[in-house]
Amino acid sequence: MKKILNILMLVVMVATTSCNHKDLCFHHRDHAHKYHINIIADYRYDWEECLGTGPDWRNDWPENYLPYDSLRPGKPSGLRVVNYNKDGDYNRHNISADGGVVTLYEGLNDILFYNNDTEYIVFSRNNNGVYTRATTRTRTRAEYKPSEFANVGENTVSPPDMLYANYYENYLPEKVVDPVDVYVTLQPLVYTYKIRCEFAQGLKYVALAKCDLSGMAESVLLNTGETSETAVTILSDNGEVTEWGVRSIITSFGIPGFPHPDYPTRNDAKHALVLNLRLKNGKYKTLDFDVTDQVQSQPHGGVIVVRDIVIPDDEGQTGSGAFDVEVDDWGPYEDIPLPL
Repeated sequence: MKKILNILMLVVMVATTSCNHKDLCFHHRDHAHKYHINIIADYRYDWEECLGTGPDWRNDWPENYLPYDSLRPGKPSGLRVVNYNKDGDYNRHNISADGGVVTLYEGLNDILFYNNDTEYIVFSRNNNGVYTRATTRTRTRAEYKPSEFANVGENTVSPPDMLYANYYENYLPEKVVDPVDVYVTLQPLVYTYKIRCEFAQGLKYVALAKCDLSGMAESVLLNTGETSETAVTILSDNGEVTEWGVRSIITSFGIPGFPHPDYPTRNDAKHALVLNLRLKNGKYKTLDFDVTDQVQSQPHGGVIVVRDIVIPDDEGQTGSGAFDVEVDDWGPYEDIPLPL
């Protein structure tokens, strides 16, 4: 009997010791400490930013235009976070558009935020891993002719998709169990130009329309918002024929070299609007407008208006008349990735 009691006591002692060990291990949380943060993201949905000398469209919007708020971009489908350490290493995280938890390096981190659902934007970065540039793809069109008002030798590109970004420099994370909340507001780096081409005569002859905008920035730095000095022409594939003329929406990084210490007195940049028309009789017609003053006064999006457009009757009435207005056979665009 005494032997049996000794065995039972030994079992109880082992069991108790085991339970205490597990209990201590369960509450010991040093191994859970990490350099992690919980990003909480929101976005500025500006389609134009009144930084120049042009109209303040937010407060002076004509009633017969598209509703101002209808031009605002939507919320992205996802957020990319890239954190760099001072040795040049980096990690890339894809999280929800609203945010999420990411792990950083010990020590100082530079953190870049941008939406990850862009199609016509190509990203590149230089060797130090901080200066990340977004550009767009080159585009060609068989019947394209440069504007006489444009800068000579501009490449032609696709309109960029909406791009939001922000950048935190020298962020020092804490090693904690629960991630620290970090709030970030992503700023727009792509802006919208609303094109309005008003006709005085001959609109009834127009079947299809497209607009091109020259003299726009080729690329933008994500960490600073500065645009490149190189100018390109944006070939747009949208245009709507209305009861008063042609309406088009063109997205852009804005004007080249902006912000610039000499702005708005730069005289070297030129901006042209090219209105491409396909008439109901099957003919093509291209109209060319100098819109330098309008674009320079609206460096980050706005409204460009050209008026009193005329298509003479002899142009609109002559021809085969066999053009099918439901078929856009202007020839295909070709998108070509830029070499990085």
